[in-house]
Amino acid sequence: MTTRDATSLDRALARVCAVCPVCHHARKTQRGVMFEFVKKVEDRLCPFCAAYARVHGRKPHEPTPR
Repeated sequence: MTTRDATSLDRALARVCAVCPVCHHARKTQRGVMFEFVKKVEDRLCPFCAAYARVHGRKPHEPTPR
């Protein structure tokens, strides 16, 4: 996770990650193939996951606090 401030582009990209069916499933179930996949690609390959981490301050595979 980077320490720079989130820009408006980051917020737009993070919204895509928030509705992504793969990331949503990983956040919801916390196990399985999709969970492992998101853990592997979130920082290195997916710009949406990286933006989600910058905006929300947590990894895309971590559960959403209630």
